[in-house]
Amino acid sequence: MTEKRIEQRGLYFEEFEEGAVYLHRPGRTVTEADNVLFTTLTMNTQALHLDAAWSAGTEFGERLVNSMFTLSTLVGLSVAQLTMGTIVANLGFTEISFPAPVRVGDTLYAETRIVSKRLSSSRPGQGIVTFAHTMRNQRDEVVALATRSTLMQCLPAEDPR
Repeated sequence: MTEKRIEQRGLYFEEFEEGAVYLHRPGRTVTEADNVLFTTLTMNTQALHLDAAWSAGTEFGERLVNSMFTLSTLVGLSVAQLTMGTIVANLGFTEISFPAPVRVGDTLYAETRIVSKRLSSSRPGQGIVTFAHTMRNQRDEVVALATRSTLMQCLPAEDPR
């Protein structure tokens, strides 16, 4: 008897259902190292992310996590469930917002709603899927929103589904 082997992957174009909401778990707790490393790797030397003494004097009273880390984590949390090995390309992001700040120690949870999908008119075997990503912290506060368009692979011809 041959053992069944299953490789984790994202969804093919045909498997997305408009209006469906995917909850991405587990969440991700943000550490001090995450914030400092991401901020310095990306050359964003904003004192609000790096200087504890200066940040203590702001309206936030402490350093905040780099919002680009927040956006990257929002998308990253969705990869295993939606696009692992099935995405062709990110086409663009729109309507990005950060309604509440992220702080070191926050645990972030993401979800994605499928806004729309259509077959590509210029790329056979591929389709465009639009995602509405939402990220919340452990207090259920929305900390990031982003709409993303992706070019996705269609099911391979030999796939029996």
